[in-house]
Amino acid sequence: MPTDHAGAPGNSKIPDRVKLGRVSDVRQTGLTVGCEDAGMEQILSRQEASEAVHDYGWRFLLGTLRTAVPVGSLAQAIGLAADAIAVCGSNADRHLRVDARPQRVVLTLQSLDHAAVTTRDVELARRISAAVNQTGLLMTEPEIGTGAPRSVQLLEIAIDALGIAEIRPFWKAVLGYVDEAGAKGPEDPLVDPVGQGPAIWFQQMDRARPQRNRIHFDICVPHDEAPRRIEAALAAGGRLVSATRAPAFWVLADVEGNEACVTTWQGRDD
Repeated sequence: MPTDHAGAPGNSKIPDRVKLGRVSDVRQTGLTVGCEDAGMEQILSRQEASEAVHDYGWRFLLGTLRTAVPVGSLAQAIGLAADAIAVCGSNADRHLRVDARPQRVVLTLQSLDHAAVTTRDVELARRISAAVNQTGLLMTEPEIGTGAPRSVQLLEIAIDALGIAEIRPFWKAVLGYVDEAGAKGPEDPLVDPVGQGPAIWFQQMDRARPQRNRIHFDICVPHDEAPRRIEAALAAGGRLVSATRAPAFWVLADVEGNEACVTTWQGRDD
């Protein structure tokens, strides 16, 4: 059923299947699928995926497993990336994504064939964690409460619209974005084909809302990072607009009313 966003009845409606994350996140429902070299591969629910890797230094974010490893140089980052690729073996190309920089390496796991986290991804996460630990690098928490600039996170941009099918082609063209795998409908989200920019999703409005922003950020953070992030936003002059859907998301706003949502995977599985 639709639910009001920002605690403002009648202004905008969000189908749960959209507001709960991108298509890749919505698919995280616990199914069994074929696997080329391990018989059967199970798609895990959000909670199953989160619990399976939490103690290994990974967090579940929008249909992916993600971690960050601090490093001391780009050479060390590339070496760590190579180790992660090696332990993934033939699964690397279809499951692993790496962002290597001189200060940190961000590792992301997701089955590209199923746009979801599977038992294969959990096994790869554990292998990578074991390999990283053998190097002596820290991989216990993905920069949560460690003094790092921020934890691992994923950013999405939501655009409110009365006619989603009419505006979606414009945003697809102007951003150079594409349909997400398995989501080619006229109201489905859009993604960056090279994985650098945030996903764009569209929120259905039932009437125009003048003098309110119609584009807002969704910042998906680890579930155990959300309270700290919200506290920091409030201390920086923000206000809490709505917590009616917490812990799935909290709606915050700056002093001029521009909104952003801090989101987690929790509160989404039936």
